[in-house]
Parts: sequence; C-alpha cells; structure tokens
Amino acid sequence: MKQHIDNIIFTTISRIVGENKQQAFVIGGYVRDILLKRPSKDIDIVTVGSGIELAKKVANALNPAIKISVFRNFGTAMFRYNNLEVEFVGARRESYNRNSRKPIVEDGTLEDDQKRRDFTINALAINLSPDKFGELIDPFTGLSDLDSKIIRTPLDPDTTYSDDPLRMLRAIRFANQLIFRICDDSMESIERNKDRIKIISSERIADELNKIMLCDKPSFGFKLLQKTGLLAIILPELEAMKGIDIKGGQKHKDNFYHTLEVLDNICKHTDNVWLRWAALLHDIGKPKTKRYSESLGWTFHGHEFIGSKMIPKIFRNLKLPLHDKMKYVEKIVGLHMRPIVLAQEIVTDSAVRRLLFEAGDDIEDLMTLCDADITSKNPDKVAKYLGNYQLVRRKLKEVEEKDHVRNWQPPIVGEEIIETFNLPPCKAIGDIKAAIKDAILDGEIENNYNAAKEFMLKIGQEMGFKPVK
Repeated sequence: MKQHIDNIIFTTISRIVGENKQQAFVIGGYVRDILLKRPSKDIDIVTVGSGIELAKKVANALNPAIKISVFRNFGTAMFRYNNLEVEFVGARRESYNRNSRKPIVEDGTLEDDQKRRDFTINALAINLSPDKFGELIDPFTGLSDLDSKIIRTPLDPDTTYSDDPLRMLRAIRFANQLIFRICDDSMESIERNKDRIKIISSERIADELNKIMLCDKPSFGFKLLQKTGLLAIILPELEAMKGIDIKGGQKHKDNFYHTLEVLDNICKHTDNVWLRWAALLHDIGKPKTKRYSESLGWTFHGHEFIGSKMIPKIFRNLKLPLHDKMKYVEKIVGLHMRPIVLAQEIVTDSAVRRLLFEAGDDIEDLMTLCDADITSKNPDKVAKYLGNYQLVRRKLKEVEEKDHVRNWQPPIVGEEIIETFNLPPCKAIGDIKAAIKDAILDGEIENNYNAAKEFMLKIGQEMGFKPVK
C-alpha cells in the first residue's frame, strides 16, 4: 500500500507521529477507494491521542498559513490542502442511548475505532507509523468483502443498525453506488430494525436519498428501500404506487416499477438531481386518481395536477428546499402530460404558446422527462413516441421563434391599469391583466404594447371603468 500513500500529507503525518511516539492511521473511505481505484478527496486520519493537536502540527508543517477548522465538541479538526480535505480525530469507542443516534464517546484504541465503523469495507486502515508505514490493517475481512462486492457490518448488524439507524440507508446507498450486494444477515436486520429510522432527522435522510438519486441507476437503491420496508416509512407516497389491480379482466401497469424505469431513463441524460426528483415523483398522484369503468378501463385523470399539489408536503416532510427547487419539481410534475396533447397532428398555436409560457426555461427539461417516460418494450412504439416528441419540439421552436413567449411577461403592468382607470387596489386589476395575457396567448391580439393597451381600454370599459383623460 506504500505507493498509494506516498505523498507529502501522509509522509508529514508519519514523521510527526514518529517524533512524538504517537500512532496514526488513514482509515475509512479513502482506503476503500484506493483499493477500488476510485478517486477520493476526503482523508480521515485516526490517531491514538488528540486528533486536534496532531492536525495543528501537520498543518503547520505543511504550510503555516493553512486555516484549521476545530470542532472541540467532537474532538475533530480538519483542513484543506491541495484540493484534499483532511480530517483528524482521536481513536474512540462509542455507546448509544436507544432513543438517540448521538453516541456517548470515550477515548479508545484503533480496534475500538474500527469496531464502531458502519461496514467492513469502511473499517480498513493503513498504518502511518514510520516503522509500519503502508501496512494494511483489516480485522473484519473488509478486503475480502471488497473482492466479493459485499456490504457487511463489522459487528452484529442488529447492534450496528439499532445504534445508528442512518447506517441502514448508508448500506443501501453504498450498495447502489458501488453495485455491491448487502449480505443476507444485514438485509434481514434492516427489515427488523426499519422502524428505528424514525429517530433520524429528515435532513440526514434526504441527504442519503439525494446520494442514491445521483447514482447511475437509482432504481437499484429504491428497490432495496422498498424491499426492506424503509420506503413505506420515508416516502409512503411512492410506496403507495406499488401493485397491480385487476377488474373486468383488465389490469394497469405497476406504477412503482414504471416510475423507477423513468428515473433510470432520465439519469442517462441529466445530472440535475431536481429533474431526477421530478422523474421519481411525476406519477405520484396516480394512486389518488385511479378509477375503473367498464367503458374506459383503468384511468388516472388529473394525476399530474394532483401530483403537483402533493410535492410541497413531500418536500416539507423530507426537509428538502422549499423555494425554487420545490417550485421547479412542482412545475415539471404538473406539466408532464401536456406535450402528449401537442403531439397530435392538429394542435393550435395557442396551446403551444401556453406551454412555452408556463414552462419557460424549463421546457427542455420537461421534454427530457417526456422522452424518459417512454418505457414500452415494443421498439416500434418507442420509435413512434420519440418521433412524436420530436414533432412537439419542432412546434415549440417554430412558435417561440415567431411569438417569443418563453419567459414572456405581458406588456401592460398593474400600475398602468391603476393609473389608466384611477382604480384603488382591487380584484379587477388582476382580471384585466389576465385577460390581456390570455388574449395574447390565444392569438386574439398581437404581442406588443399598442395592441395590449388598446385591448386593456376595451376590457376596462366593458367592466364599467372609464379611462382618466
């Protein structure tokens, strides 16, 4: 392992701990990623003694100008050097209160520190002492688990997951990121301990979900969440989509698995985590709108509207951003059925203008979701649907070039309506603005100030208002 840690950070640590007759080790994800040949920018150093004092000595030796962040409550310190984040902590052992994931921490040995790690592949350590520099320390067969692509806990999984239930989500996230298998004992333990996830903050849960969402194939992780029972607790709205009903010999597709296909599809074309969230939630309204009739079979009328209304509650529950990110997902979910209508051969410019106006700069993201929503296994159908959406794109481009309505604002503002008719603040002002907007979008008047002003005067007078001379 020496060749992997032959750089100034590790050699400096080695020299300093040698001079101070101290022990230090690089541990965890950095070691794992060396062995997996993955890039890593986070280095965790464990020392037997004070991690804060060692960090200060190492930083000063590397460059006296380095700024150190010290977290005395946690006994840790960190600094950045050459685009690497190096964190130091004293070796410790932990014990837990059942109602909290905050551990009681005491000084410990390297062995104690390795025991408290979540998985065997994250418990690997490399010795930085001068006499044993580069020696791999693997008390829990982590190297073998890396070779076998297995996620396993160092201790009994019931202890590991009950002590810190966030580790259940981390197990699934690592399995998804690395394409590893969670060992049977761990899977069974997660199923037994799933309710313990309720003591974890929504922010930490959302952080793990976002990391799963950013995997190349997030369906892998969401299937594990569903299988272990965690999904029903964390995101019950998604769990509710699972299953197939049959009536009158007719059945609908399993919307849960369809959604995961859409999510995987869109991940091939975007790293935008919020567009991926929109893909995950695009059919979230289907369970509430599912109906069966003998004449129509299974229908989900208005599911896009109901789904968009469900987004704020889901984002609040998960403590996801409640401003522009939530509004973006809400918009994409609410509009995702509209391009299907535009794919028809006969469609008015008005309908195209309205979609451009409502989608704004997010129109391409919306079309990317529409493409991803094609999950048919029939290649002829897929080709047909993709061709239809290319037709929609041409219509959108033609109308935008002609009418310029993307991110468009009506040429008449509320202040001008107030001054023109000498109105106090009232509902009529909004009604007149809406009428002008609709007239332009519907093609009744041209998209310019003079036409809009003339229309404003006409509508205002029809409502009983006289313009001030």
